[in-house]
Amino acid sequence: MIGILGGGQLARMLALAGLPLGERFAALDPSSSSGVRDLAHLIVGSYEDPAALDWLAEHCDVVTHEFERVPAASARRVAERTPVHPNPHVLDVAQDRLSEKELFARIGLDTPAFATASTRAELDAAVSSVGVPAVVKTRREGYDGKGQVVVRADADLDRCWDALGGKDLIAEAWVDFDRELSVLAARSTVGETVFYPVVENLHREGILRVSRAPAPALAPELQSAAESHARSVMTELDYVGVMAIELFQVGGRLLGNEMAPRVHNSGHWTIEGAITSQFANHLRAITGRPLGSTRPLGHAAMVNLIGTLPNLDEVLRVEGAHLHLYDKEPRPGRKLGHVTLVDDDPEDLEERLGRLQALVD
Repeated sequence: MIGILGGGQLARMLALAGLPLGERFAALDPSSSSGVRDLAHLIVGSYEDPAALDWLAEHCDVVTHEFERVPAASARRVAERTPVHPNPHVLDVAQDRLSEKELFARIGLDTPAFATASTRAELDAAVSSVGVPAVVKTRREGYDGKGQVVVRADADLDRCWDALGGKDLIAEAWVDFDRELSVLAARSTVGETVFYPVVENLHREGILRVSRAPAPALAPELQSAAESHARSVMTELDYVGVMAIELFQVGGRLLGNEMAPRVHNSGHWTIEGAITSQFANHLRAITGRPLGSTRPLGHAAMVNLIGTLPNLDEVLRVEGAHLHLYDKEPRPGRKLGHVTLVDDDPEDLEERLGRLQALVD
């Protein structure tokens, strides 16, 4: 049995990928209505519940997580009795933006200039160091645009400090990037590593809206550089599973933004668009099986369904639309599902993507 810390849409898609492989799943989640509830043995409880964690350790052959905010101490408790992949130290790094940036520096991945602050006076100094405009973020807990404020002038600093709750912060220089990219890789228990094509991502209000794979007109040397950085990060962390690294392209350079130690939203296109999906490869990796081919089956695009659902009948009238719903109640800013398109002809794909976006937006 495979245990999952977290029971949302990523756990749901992991289970859907694993059922044809004969895998069974258990998931720990605080909500009884979590998306994986009909596909796994659901344990409703806190991620810090000793009894729940011990149940997973006793009954599961391996345990993984679907999001990086799981307490590292909880993963360590499980790891005392059963394998946990990725390993708990990965959570220590991924949960702290400073640790993440320091990791990128160690493996040679450039980042935007950054400085830390734990007091109001240090915030002044940090922003002065990186310059304005700057993006000030909480070192922990931020995701989907949460926990960050854009500072465009010194007059914004009081508002920024109050908005972010006076927590430990990191100020990052504003990057005038050409586009946002991500690279997904999988690494097995024996160190076998495979890479998916680099993806181009479009965000709005801090939330991923559209991904295109492979990223259009990407220079081969940037694909190679992204793979090299991902390989170095995974080797440094002794990583097992799927990882995504979010990148800024600035001319012919890549800058590291952040990493996601899990299956990732920008890889959802792989379900229909690659020989082996990111979800299947994550399961192969953590269970010690050979990794599958990451070769794309054409040009692919993914559109997230955010906040409210469009007319689903109209979505399904778009030729080749693959609809995935997460069985979640609508709420502003919430990911309710996604739609993927795959086509051999990138121009045909863009035409259908335009029709789909008009329905969603």
